[in-house]
Amino acid sequence: MERTHDKYERLLAVAKGLAPLPTAVVHPCDESSLTGAVNAAKMGLIAPILVGPAERVKAVANKCELDISQLETIDTPHSHASAEAGVRLVREGRVECLMKGSLHTDELMGAVVAREGGLRTARRISHCFVMDVPTYPEPLIVSDAAVNIAPTLEEKVDIVQNAIDLARALGAREVRVAILSAMETVNPKVPSTIEAAALCKMADRGQISGAILDGPLALDNAINLQAAEIKQIKSPVAGRANVLIVPDLEAGNMLAKSLSFLADADAAGIVLGARVPIILTSRADSVTTRLASCAVAALVARARREAPARTVT
Repeated sequence: MERTHDKYERLLAVAKGLAPLPTAVVHPCDESSLTGAVNAAKMGLIAPILVGPAERVKAVANKCELDISQLETIDTPHSHASAEAGVRLVREGRVECLMKGSLHTDELMGAVVAREGGLRTARRISHCFVMDVPTYPEPLIVSDAAVNIAPTLEEKVDIVQNAIDLARALGAREVRVAILSAMETVNPKVPSTIEAAALCKMADRGQISGAILDGPLALDNAINLQAAEIKQIKSPVAGRANVLIVPDLEAGNMLAKSLSFLADADAAGIVLGARVPIILTSRADSVTTRLASCAVAALVARARREAPARTVT
């Protein structure tokens, strides 16, 4: 595969050195989701169990000339049952990851967060994009752009910690978190600036760990050293952030899509805070992005095995 995104190449190289990640591929009933799972299996990134209506999955495989004869398939009648079966495989200890197929994200996440039989932990569930931006020197994590619509300060604590843990799992030597707003000064009229300041103080007090935090920061002085210098912002984060925490889902979604469509970035998506990482892919994702998402999940799973999260019973 020809690609210019060297950051994803490095992630893939590390992940391919690990044992294939046992993964439930939930409802892979279209070409993109099934092809992504098969390609990831061929590269040794995942060991997939296909969970969905067996005849539909087989029909897609035949149409796309995909060999799934060696892959275990668990037959389910519909997408809701596929989501429940995938979650059940996690609880039984058969898989360490879920991968979204052609069902709605809400269907999959509904089974994940169910109070009875779900995969909740003490952490708030959140989504991260791991973005390979060709003009930026290292992978850029953006959170939360897909799960939490208007997170509270308490919820942002978990969103930040999930992103930090992800950066650590991906091998970041120093995690520099920028809490974004429209400005870099605290303004009582702009709630996101107050929450940014609170999150930074919480990090000072050890309520958030594993990273250097700064905020509020505007996007330009979070990722551009010259912009930070012009505004005389002296900070180890300003201009050098590798994690961007957005005020809300709308801001995060627009930021991630702007980078993808205007800056030729790829965006690997993963959900954190559950018992296992959850790979969220889109039908519009490139092959590169799908494989990178699997690589990210494999590295997260390795980190979780070394330091498992406390679950809610």
